[in-house]
Amino acid sequence: MGVLLQKARVAFQGEPGAFSEAAAIQLLGEKITPVPRPTFDATFRAIAECAADALLVPVENSLAGSETILPIELHLIGSPGASLADIRSVASHPMALAQCERFFAAHPQWKRVPAEDTAGSVREALALGNKSHAAIAGRRAADHYRGVILAEGIQDNAENFTRFVLLLRPEEAAAASSPGARKMSIAMRLAHRPGSLLAALEPFARHEVNMLKIESRPIHGRPWEYQFFLDVEAEVPGRLEAALEGVRKVTSELRVLGLYAAAQSASRNQSANFLKKGK
Repeated sequence: MGVLLQKARVAFQGEPGAFSEAAAIQLLGEKITPVPRPTFDATFRAIAECAADALLVPVENSLAGSETILPIELHLIGSPGASLADIRSVASHPMALAQCERFFAAHPQWKRVPAEDTAGSVREALALGNKSHAAIAGRRAADHYRGVILAEGIQDNAENFTRFVLLLRPEEAAAASSPGARKMSIAMRLAHRPGSLLAALEPFARHEVNMLKIESRPIHGRPWEYQFFLDVEAEVPGRLEAALEGVRKVTSELRVLGLYAAAQSASRNQSANFLKKGK
């Protein structure tokens, strides 16, 4: 990782103590300057507004669904001196609440309170100064706001991970890219006719490129037309470019979002996604 990135201002959606902040520090180290932003729109504007040098955003959750892959461990956090017997309501992001169904089933009397984000729910619960209010978030949020963990690891599934990517300006992404980069994220639009998706995927198979993921999203203002997002990987990087040459011939638009080395472990970060962010 470059020295400049290790000291970069890194924007993320959420408040101090958020999982995204933890992922940024896991990826780049403790010397970065975290830049919390209230919304994803504000996060994606941070570089253009000169408020940040890079962005760290989640792109995939293993349950709801740099590269750095962060294990998501959820804890019940309350005010100092509180106990489980004191709790009457629990706040957190709706996804975090949904991932703790078994824990809530054991405490059916508790009221669930949806919040904007996990770390913010801890801040708000502790600010009330009421032992009956608690929140669900990560350990970093408990430490940051000086809360007490009343119950650890309350998520239903221990195999709960979120994939984060680091977004940089194109020239900076190229400079930071790993020599072992062989994974690529792309976006493509297809002609609205039968067989167009098959024709677009055939070059990947022909050049022995492995498709790891494909998703489709409707194109706003163009009914029945879709944009496809793919993650692909090849043992030999040259095969990626060869496949793209064939894909370009049968798509109406093709954009390479990033070329990077894949993270190898969910428990220990070993590499990062460096995706290009348009100016």
